[in-house]
Amino acid sequence: MTDADGDAAAGDADREDPLAAAGVDPVVPESAADAAEEAFAADDEVREFLRDVAEDVRGDSSESKQLSAVLYRVSDLYDAEEETSPEEIYLNVRHIMRIKSEGGLRR
Repeated sequence: MTDADGDAAAGDADREDPLAAAGVDPVVPESAADAAEEAFAADDEVREFLRDVAEDVRGDSSESKQLSAVLYRVSDLYDAEEETSPEEIYLNVRHIMRIKSEGGLRR
């Protein structure tokens, strides 16, 4: 929202982008884009390890649930039946972080 001068509303100006605060470049770096083109071989052991860790860290807090979901999503890279890439996971997590920083889907 902008005011009559075209400036951002005060509420928006005070809100810092969580990715910027974390030092994360909002643009997918070339190295990540290159890695996204590489295929991840199906690896049942790695997939199960990541899913076990995801179960272990899942708790009642929203942060632990988010971390668990990210780990589970990363485990999909090693699942022959899933079609995903590191870039898709990165963009999905970035989107979730932005929604959370803005107070969620329901304001």
